[in-house]
Amino acid sequence: MSNNRGRGLQANALGTFDTVVMAVAGSAPAYSLTATTAVLVGAVGLASPAALLYCAIPMLGIALAFSYLSRIDVNAGASYSWVGRTLHPFLGFISGWALVISTTIFMVAGSLPAGSMTLALFDDDLAGNTALSTAVGAGWFLVMLLVVLGGARLTARAQLIMSGVELAILGLFAVLALFHTDNARPFDWSWLGFSHFDGMAGFASGALIAAFYYWGWDVTSNLSEETRDSRRTTGLAGLIGVGIVFLLFEVFTIAVNVILSSRQIEENDANVLTVLGEELWPGWGGKLLLVSVMLSTIATLETTLIQVTRSLFAMGRDRTMPSALGKVHRTWNTPWVAIMVVGAVALVMMVASNALGTVGDILSDAISAIGLQIAVYYGLAGLAVVVAYRKMLLKSPANFLMGGLWPLFGAGFMFWVFVESLGDLSSAAIGIGIGGLAVGVVPMLWYWRRGSDYYRPARLDASRTVEADYVVPDAYAPAGTRAHEGLPTDF
Repeated sequence: MSNNRGRGLQANALGTFDTVVMAVAGSAPAYSLTATTAVLVGAVGLASPAALLYCAIPMLGIALAFSYLSRIDVNAGASYSWVGRTLHPFLGFISGWALVISTTIFMVAGSLPAGSMTLALFDDDLAGNTALSTAVGAGWFLVMLLVVLGGARLTARAQLIMSGVELAILGLFAVLALFHTDNARPFDWSWLGFSHFDGMAGFASGALIAAFYYWGWDVTSNLSEETRDSRRTTGLAGLIGVGIVFLLFEVFTIAVNVILSSRQIEENDANVLTVLGEELWPGWGGKLLLVSVMLSTIATLETTLIQVTRSLFAMGRDRTMPSALGKVHRTWNTPWVAIMVVGAVALVMMVASNALGTVGDILSDAISAIGLQIAVYYGLAGLAVVVAYRKMLLKSPANFLMGGLWPLFGAGFMFWVFVESLGDLSSAAIGIGIGGLAVGVVPMLWYWRRGSDYYRPARLDASRTVEADYVVPDAYAPAGTRAHEGLPTDF
């Protein structure tokens, strides 16, 4: 059969535990802490724990939105499908495009630290060489590309090993931090309050960076067509993932405030965690935490690849992007064309990024730009769930809070952060963030004019139907088959 466009992804490949591991790995606790702590401290100082706390509350609202939406529409495109079927197809496309652009930028921003951390295990001087870091990072990226190409089960096994070691190391150092006595400053409860923020603009800039810390747990929704009992599993795993990484982020951010001086944080902008490790366990601590960061970075490259390739697969299948992106490999049941295209684009961008400066400079602008794009697609998903479940919100207090008010608060928070932070960001970060979104208007209008069915959607209404777990009734289903079942909802 020469045209396999109708073939589906590998159904029922992942279980609940696999999906929780994916959610935690997607947020990349060790990587987020080392790459972003200096940026966050630079923005809000000692209020870093507060920024993470006050971003976690609306982020849980967005996780609830993803949980409820995944119950009624199982789609590898996740927010791209949900927003398109509730708010408007144009907004749905921009939501999907925001994920595609942010993940592509991240694969460049994430590969550089993966390279520099690997080199730092052998020689600290080599780690500062941007060109060499890029080459090693590109090598890791290619390895993850091949793993993702090999299918969901292989991806989950690799993830279990990498994230398992990472979390074991982080757990050990969380305990060591609790018993550490040689501190730069005593713990202060005000770090969890609002007093250290420089007004609302300062709070917004901190929240934008904090959103980047959490970002990635929603990979579970992009894997929904490959997950057993995905209507429940994907949303539950996302919520558990947010909870686990929140605890890790708070413990380590408070530990950085207590143990490291402002000067130590400033001078080690791209490897704060290793410096913390040396303070906690001189000699071995830095190396061990370096291993955890390296594994975390490589693991999150894998989950990011899943997010972008599954989103492009859904877009190709709907013909809102070139239909070749919707092709599935005959043996591995993975969207191989999307994987190859993303790989080629990311490698070109990695080479080009060398012209931008040091690893730290590249990370700072990229994190802020990605934060803007995350705010857009998370915010739209928060609105989408309220529209999809609007007829059911008054049936019980739990429905009203978790399916309506909390996600709506999360959406409002995301949009507020987006607008409020624009005044504080560098022109490079705004250019990457807004410019990347604006480029998406071109394919959107092109495929809209060509009459893609995506732009004439079946409206998503939780009171009428649930589109249940993705099922492939036939390995050679005809092109355009939407292999879903309709079941009554059980909100």
